[in-house]
Amino acid sequence: MSPVRIGVLGCGRIGRMHAELIAKQVPNAVVTAVYDVVADASAALAGELGVSQAADPSEILGAADVDAVAICSSTHTHIDLLVAAAEAGKAVFVEKPLALDLADVDRGIAAAEAAGIPVQVGFNRRFDPSHRYVRHRVEAGEVGDVHLVRISSRDPAPPPLMYLDESGGIFCDMTIHDFDMIRFITASEVVEVYATGAVLIDQAIGKVGDLDTAVIVCTHENGAISTIDNSRQAVYGYDQRVEAFGSAGMAASENPLTATAVTRTAGGTQAPTLPYFFLERYIPSYLAEWDAFVEMMEGAPSPVTLADGRAPLVIGLAAWKSVREHRPVRIDEIG
Repeated sequence: MSPVRIGVLGCGRIGRMHAELIAKQVPNAVVTAVYDVVADASAALAGELGVSQAADPSEILGAADVDAVAICSSTHTHIDLLVAAAEAGKAVFVEKPLALDLADVDRGIAAAEAAGIPVQVGFNRRFDPSHRYVRHRVEAGEVGDVHLVRISSRDPAPPPLMYLDESGGIFCDMTIHDFDMIRFITASEVVEVYATGAVLIDQAIGKVGDLDTAVIVCTHENGAISTIDNSRQAVYGYDQRVEAFGSAGMAASENPLTATAVTRTAGGTQAPTLPYFFLERYIPSYLAEWDAFVEMMEGAPSPVTLADGRAPLVIGLAAWKSVREHRPVRIDEIG
């Protein structure tokens, strides 16, 4: 098959990362053009990669030499671009969250289904080798019936306040990965959410209506219970761990270290630190994600469907309702 020709919409940190990975490290895929609302950003990336800079998304969506688009722009633009891509008959990779409003999400899903385009949602942690190991052990029945899933998800530092003001808050910009992961590990939908949270790191985060510390308990259709703890500031690095406990045992992912080395002295044993930035931690998963996208373009089913993109947003909205109303919230209350 000829290389999949991809146009990248959005050249911020995430879009730039995706474009560089596709151009330099993904076999059977090439970047043909880039666009960003900030022209200097797209110009810089186009120059670096030696590709075209589009002045408008329609130039990429209408281009004959583009097979698919990667939607890596701001969250509020995702659905309109997804609809436009569907109308143009282009395959889509779209970053999470799909949107912050379920009506918008459903509009995008309807357009994609009507056009019959292949779509993959950017939940990259599904492709992390350690997390996938846990999923595979569960699938193989090695832990028996899953009773508990536990996720610790802690960032090294809070994002900029300007980002938090538009992101939908901790449950929609951060925990949404973990909501996807508990569905991925258990293969069972969430039916009820109870969440609590606080502002313990930076009071400015609370002033924009967000939290920086949270714990969420989710009950699944199959009876399993998942617990997630979040912090926006883990001073020791990027901390991401998943555990599945069941009737026959457990499987867990641990954090990779920056080096596989130790120092042992009379004073004790020391190990290298955790990766500090998400790009250090998850580059292998992003590459595997794009390999899966190429396979989808060759006829494989989408590894992360639009339904997979919708479900974590519903859980996130339920978590916010739970915090605000101080009670468990059933998923069917949200939609």
